Amino acid sequence: MSSSIGCILLLMLCVVLTVSVHAQQQTGFLSIDCGGPKNFEYTDDITKIKYNTDGAYIQTGVNKNISSEYAYPKNPNLPYPLSDLRSFPQGNRNCYSLTAGRRGSLHLIRASFLYGNYDGKNKLPEFDLYVGVNFWSSVKFRNASEQVTMEIIKMAQSEVTNVCLVNKGAGIPFISALELRPLNSSIYNTEFGESASLILFKRWDIASLNGSGRYEDDIYDRIWSPYNSSSWDSISTSSAINVNGDGYKAPFEVIRTVAIPRNHSDPLEFSWTPTDTSSKFYVYLYFAEVEKLQKTQLRKFNISWNGSPLFESLVPLYLYATTLSNSKYLVANEHQISIQKTEDSTLPPILNAVEIYVVRPLDALPTFKQDVDAMMDIKENYRVQRNWVGDPCEPKNYSWEGLKCNYSTSLPPRIISLNLSSSSLSGIITPTISNLSLLESLDLCNNSLTGPVPQFLEELRSLKYLNLKGNQFSGYVPTTLLERSRAGLLTLRVDEKNVNDSDTSNKKKKKNAVVPIVASVSSILALSVIFILFWKLRRNGQTDKEKNELNKGGRTIASKNWQYTYAEVLDISSNFETVIGKGGFGIVYYGKMKDGNQVAVKMLSPSSTQGPKEFQTEAELLMTVHHKNLVSFVGYCDDDNKMALIYEYMANGNLKDNLSDRNPHCLSWDRRLQIAIDAAEGLDYLHHGCKPPIIHRDVKSANILINQNLEAKIADFGLSKVFKNDNRNVETEVIHNNDRNTGSAVMGTTGYLDPEYYRSGNLNEKSDTYSFGVVLLELITGRPAVLKGKPMMHILEWVRPELERGDLSKILDPRLERKFDASSAWKAIRIAMACTASTSIQRPTMSVVLAELKQCFKMESPNYSENFVTPYQISSDFYSSSQAYSLDSESITDPSPR
Repeated sequence: MSSSIGCILLLMLCVVLTVSVHAQQQTGFLSIDCGGPKNFEYTDDITKIKYNTDGAYIQTGVNKNISSEYAYPKNPNLPYPLSDLRSFPQGNRNCYSLTAGRRGSLHLIRASFLYGNYDGKNKLPEFDLYVGVNFWSSVKFRNASEQVTMEIIKMAQSEVTNVCLVNKGAGIPFISALELRPLNSSIYNTEFGESASLILFKRWDIASLNGSGRYEDDIYDRIWSPYNSSSWDSISTSSAINVNGDGYKAPFEVIRTVAIPRNHSDPLEFSWTPTDTSSKFYVYLYFAEVEKLQKTQLRKFNISWNGSPLFESLVPLYLYATTLSNSKYLVANEHQISIQKTEDSTLPPILNAVEIYVVRPLDALPTFKQDVDAMMDIKENYRVQRNWVGDPCEPKNYSWEGLKCNYSTSLPPRIISLNLSSSSLSGIITPTISNLSLLESLDLCNNSLTGPVPQFLEELRSLKYLNLKGNQFSGYVPTTLLERSRAGLLTLRVDEKNVNDSDTSNKKKKKNAVVPIVASVSSILALSVIFILFWKLRRNGQTDKEKNELNKGGRTIASKNWQYTYAEVLDISSNFETVIGKGGFGIVYYGKMKDGNQVAVKMLSPSSTQGPKEFQTEAELLMTVHHKNLVSFVGYCDDDNKMALIYEYMANGNLKDNLSDRNPHCLSWDRRLQIAIDAAEGLDYLHHGCKPPIIHRDVKSANILINQNLEAKIADFGLSKVFKNDNRNVETEVIHNNDRNTGSAVMGTTGYLDPEYYRSGNLNEKSDTYSFGVVLLELITGRPAVLKGKPMMHILEWVRPELERGDLSKILDPRLERKFDASSAWKAIRIAMACTASTSIQRPTMSVVLAELKQCFKMESPNYSENFVTPYQISSDFYSSSQAYSLDSESITDPSPR
């Protein structure tokens, strides 16, 4: 009896542990059984995953069950979520709203479909699937029993991700299951960011031993299909395999088996044929050595694609997982991957698993955010009973009922027509409507709207049609709207009671005022034309001496004509063939001018956080300031809303990447000092050599570029701020723009943002000094401004205890291998800490910093004989105050506008 009780208790414990582990693995999972009973939850017997029905994610559609001939028990292996579905007979577009976490997070989204003749028509439908505003795939079926599963890997563009089914007239859309799985953001080629997604093409468990295809230890819950070949043998292990160092973390059942060629001299090969020969593919190859090799044995192999080398030779590690992926996409009519042992290898090649994805560009843009916010407010305010879900304008031809949108290839869609006639609206006209700033048509007729006809309707300058008839308005239509109607600029439909008879006489009075106003405006325009002509003549008449003085010794490759057409930009960049960088503004491409000079072409993305205002700021600034340590400006493009900046090509990228431990080339100590001097000279010129002075506001290692001669130059002036008054003392006086009070944002980047500027909103040149000090610490330590971990740590917080211990070897980048002068290093640290003092008054100017850095560089000379500076001397005369290197934690944890 006691033995039986013990067995039962043990079994219960095992169940509890299994549920506990599984629950931990499901963190962030959304598992939706579409079409199930309301508020129903269950755990799938096969996957042990907890499913919910879809009532919380969608408000439209009807629940259906598949026909009994396709269901259990006739189909005993049918996954439970596929036994029912949600069908959408109403509306062209129906969307699920998935709360997917923060913007920028990476997700795998899987949609599953089984028609199963649920409607009794035995007619296979075809419809389209979208994620957000972008096309995912067409859903098609070969027969009623086919289970269609689609997967996409996508970066979230907002906290809510919409999955939409679109009726294109070929059958009613439906869906059986919808699943979302959070992914590690460092895997699956996330450099695409918001420009593309990855669509699953194939996922193979190579040399599978008849596994289930879906495993509890797969933290990403992928579905693996078996793949074997008659020319392969398989080997496996029961020993645990370490996948912790590999972000892809293949499940044990998949990674424990490998294929080897039956003839050990043959390559191990697999191939595929794309349905579209222009498709771009990424391949992920999983490897782990499952055999304990003898000292005389070696397994080493090369990997090629269509005969071209794809990776360097690989020696897989015993019981340790490694995943390789191509850095550039693959395009061809046919694809073949070949894994061939090297000449010195004694063993054949292996392969554990494969994933193949095709790139899906995100070529549609979400509706202009201000318009979206306005429509959501209108929907909420009036409780509109329409299928208003997903994006208001996209996909094209499937916009919200009652809306018309204006589309552009380079700008977000804008709402130009809103029809809410006969929609049972009540209350006043919401002021939110005025936020639809490009509205051309507004129809609110035949509702129960009350209150006055609001004055803010005059703000809709593009309005050409306004229908307010059939409401209960009090008061009169604003005079401006009546005048626009009489002038033929606006078709106005209102009830007679809302038109004031006195408006006609008022119009005559105002007409008499037109002549003097027009005369005044004409005078102003004439003076403006004269001024512009004078400025151009003055510009053209500048002497060579004056122009050289402007350049301040900086070499520029700019032509006299700054402006380029979009066609010229395409030619310069070879149709945007080579990407060399990416940031908040968009993508940077490699280019070549007709004279052979290499350039970088910086294109503004329509979805960029850096808008046209910042682009204009950068272009205007770079056309007027020139220095050898500022990136030289070549020109700009503003052609049909396609905006680009063209500047000199910097062959060695940015300082951040050069300092990264992923970079195989380590910058020497004297080269780091020279880079710091170059950057300091550029900032000193902005602060003291420009009239009026300029504050950069975004000094960081990513904005310091390095050319082929390893000379550093400052770039990215989109956030720069110019002193309007030349007579200001830039060294001591604060710009009181009080950003929070005026509505303009405090600008900068987390980790580099001056904490004093962040707290007060007051900006001065010492804010750049602080940011430069952080960059200098990066140069000294080889560590980033913000050290990742739990919790995150600012570089100043990390360096503080090391300074107190006085151990120079623990502070300086270990890759320098102690190849530096100790006195030079301590002086550089002293300069960095002075720059990052918590208050601006304690920080030196960039002129002082530059002089000190040059002295620091001289210390590297073998003939330098100044007394050695000890750590004690530094700490006693500078570090004694904790304020000298303290940092307000807000500048780390709070998001910056950039």
